[in-house]
Amino acid sequence: MKKDLLMILFISMFLLGAYMAIAQASPWESVKEPFAGQEQSIGSYANGCLSGGEALPLKGEGYQVIRPSRNRYYGHPDMITYLTKLGAKTKAFGLDDLLIADIAMPRGGNFSSGHASHQTGLDADIWLSFAPDTLTKKAVENQTAISMVDLKNYKLRRDNWLDDHAVLFQVAASEPEVARIFVHPVIKETLCSMEWEDRSWLQKVRPWWGHHYHMHVRLSCPEGSASCVNQKAPPQGDGCGAELVSWRPKPEDSNKKTASVTKKKKVKIKPAQCTTVLTQ
Repeated sequence: MKKDLLMILFISMFLLGAYMAIAQASPWESVKEPFAGQEQSIGSYANGCLSGGEALPLKGEGYQVIRPSRNRYYGHPDMITYLTKLGAKTKAFGLDDLLIADIAMPRGGNFSSGHASHQTGLDADIWLSFAPDTLTKKAVENQTAISMVDLKNYKLRRDNWLDDHAVLFQVAASEPEVARIFVHPVIKETLCSMEWEDRSWLQKVRPWWGHHYHMHVRLSCPEGSASCVNQKAPPQGDGCGAELVSWRPKPEDSNKKTASVTKKKKVKIKPAQCTTVLTQ
């Protein structure tokens, strides 16, 4: 009798978990093909969708797509062009293959977990590790991220950092269609400390937590995407001054206990066009 009750409880908990997972899933994740409409990024980076998206070929000159089973290698045609161009340029500089991770789902939209942005096909994650050879099918799906930052001590992992990383950032940020590139503040500090003939591209390299093993490239809204919402432009200058210093941990705050505050997430209403993109 006790075994039966335990079995019923186990099954009930399993079904409840499955139900909750389904309830939390995003309908955008169930769509497997792009919307066959005019190529457009619609809405904002964190609340939008993608019409006329294209798939990035899984392997090209100077790059390889990793974890393709996630089906997140779609983007606005401008992003696909940018990534293929970037791979060719970095290869010409002698870099090994770039590892392209998440771009967007076939029709963009929001994820049930993992990303707040990447919704309009104008964001792409590029890991800060390189592939000297063509990866096997197993390796493509099971790459291990290599962090560039000693997070506990807020300093660069010199053993992992290569001159090639500096080249990658400069080439990636120098393209005019790039709006910004998110990296961990320590990586931004490292780039700022280097000698550059032209430092203007550093303005686009923006500090943000979490980006210690990858760079997050964001493109500006493309021509023809009238409903696309650009992010506010970065401040003037190379961003290597007081603003960057402000990201450093403050010793006086290390022993303070902070009360956890649960904030209600605001329900975001997507642009009306996204209903058509999702359902047709």
